[in-house]
Amino acid sequence: MSDDSDPHCEAWSTVAWDGKNHLLAADLHFDRLERHAIRLGFNMPEDYRERIFKELDMIEFSETPLVGHHQPPYLVKVGVTKKGEVFLIPRFNQPWSHILSAITVSAPKWNDKIRGTKHGDWQPYLDARDMALENKVDISLLVENDSIIDGDRCMPILLDLDGFAYHPRVEEGAVDSITLEQIKQGMEDAGIPVRPARMTISLVLRAKEMIVLGSGMGVQSLGIIDGRKIGEPRGKLYETAMSCWLEKLSSSWQSIEDLS
Repeated sequence: MSDDSDPHCEAWSTVAWDGKNHLLAADLHFDRLERHAIRLGFNMPEDYRERIFKELDMIEFSETPLVGHHQPPYLVKVGVTKKGEVFLIPRFNQPWSHILSAITVSAPKWNDKIRGTKHGDWQPYLDARDMALENKVDISLLVENDSIIDGDRCMPILLDLDGFAYHPRVEEGAVDSITLEQIKQGMEDAGIPVRPARMTISLVLRAKEMIVLGSGMGVQSLGIIDGRKIGEPRGKLYETAMSCWLEKLSSSWQSIEDLS
């Protein structure tokens, strides 16, 4: 892991981990790592997948998980530097409130090649998490030009009055969500069309419901933003997304052999 704050020094992803030798949706995370590395100006080593799983086998992490069945037990930050070094940082997954609350904070100003990637200058996102804790809420939502473009560790999604579920656009700064990629088709099949949109504050305030998605949190209901109640929490959007997520959580674990 690089100590450099240069955004171009590394690409990384936080992946759900079973505590042994399986990662959840490893293929999707690795594909995103490669896409982000190219945008950041470097190529991944040809054997980086094998090296990641080799490092994973060497981690001793047997502590009892802190979360229930609807979240993966552990997480591991998996990254590759522009020098070709592989690094892994394991940690416990954390439980969340029944209904989350959020504040809005200003999004970091990065150029278009960097925006939407997981890169080596992630401190503004960490600062946003700290601001949430200081304000006694669960998460921060990153705002630019009166629109929500991302969450500090999650992808926000709202259910609009038109029946569509909308999420921030990658081209406007959102990180392309692996959790959304996993459950999107299931949500569509269940009758909720999922589309990218400019998530303006006015769109959020009229939302029927909001959720947030992440590799660690899975699917969580979001009910309050900046002290204002948003829609009706834990409704159709939450139930549909959670059902799709639980199916993936039980079926999408992969070892290196599964990727061969």
